[in-house]
Amino acid sequence: MMRKDVNKPKGKTSAYAFFVQTCREEHRKKHPEQSVNFAEFSKKCSERWKGLTANDKKCFEDMAKTDKVRYNREMVDYTPPKGFGKRGRKRKDPNAPKRPP
Repeated sequence: MMRKDVNKPKGKTSAYAFFVQTCREEHRKKHPEQSVNFAEFSKKCSERWKGLTANDKKCFEDMAKTDKVRYNREMVDYTPPKGFGKRGRKRKDPNAPKRPP
């Protein structure tokens, strides 16, 4: 099992993820003592997201664009340490037996 590189930049956040974060903050302000049922909460968020107009979604899309710029800027400077690079595809053994038809 491979360990995670702690110095790697955090991934890009989508517009929908920013929307869900704001919904979660609103829910915490309204109901601070109540725990969140994730299944119900995500269904309500998705329904609200589908109902938003393009103008309402624009602010979340702008937040996602700025986060994408941040991620690309951090990835330019990032070099993975030895052993954390891209994982290549495992080569097939040419002497391995064939599967039955």
